[in-house]
Amino acid sequence: MKTAISAVLSCIAFFAGVAIAADAQPERIRGTISAASANGIAVKANDGRNVDVQVGDKTTIVFAQPIALTEIKSGDFLGVTSMKGKDGTLTAYDVRRFPKPSNPGHRPFDGREDQTMTNAAVSATVSSARGAELVLTYEGGSQTVVVSDKASITTLVPGERSQLVAGAPVSLLAAPDANGRLEARSIEVRKPGVNPVQ
Repeated sequence: MKTAISAVLSCIAFFAGVAIAADAQPERIRGTISAASANGIAVKANDGRNVDVQVGDKTTIVFAQPIALTEIKSGDFLGVTSMKGKDGTLTAYDVRRFPKPSNPGHRPFDGREDQTMTNAAVSATVSSARGAELVLTYEGGSQTVVVSDKASITTLVPGERSQLVAGAPVSLLAAPDANGRLEARSIEVRKPGVNPVQ
């Protein structure tokens, strides 16, 4: 059990934006698996590239298990990716529940001012005219986020190699190995047919 929890936490460190020390510069790749083999996966990246990635014994795999918004309670720690409207309203399109707080705060997502990432604890859940809202609190501030009906809502649990199948959305961290091939360090995978990983 301790090993499984450690695996989830190591992968979360990356997805929450924590720097990971490495000899080679890691690359973040988001996309959908187009093919899988015993040694790796082929990924159709969101930027249009076709990328071959090795998956080894040291690769950490985390599965984003779908949950209902009603399963999120006060005190849960979330990673929420939102679109920022012209009026400043944050509308979540991806909500992840982490097993442990990691890299709390509120910041632009991938350097874009129209998208944000908020890693924070839930201090309140609210029903309003705009729909379901989450009040997220972190040291030094808080954000109120409207959760879209189309938002992906998941909780991160230990994953398995068998979940790396064609059609499954993934977000991964990879770096060149000694032979120059990309090798995955961490992979977050979802069921085929669900929203792509952000």
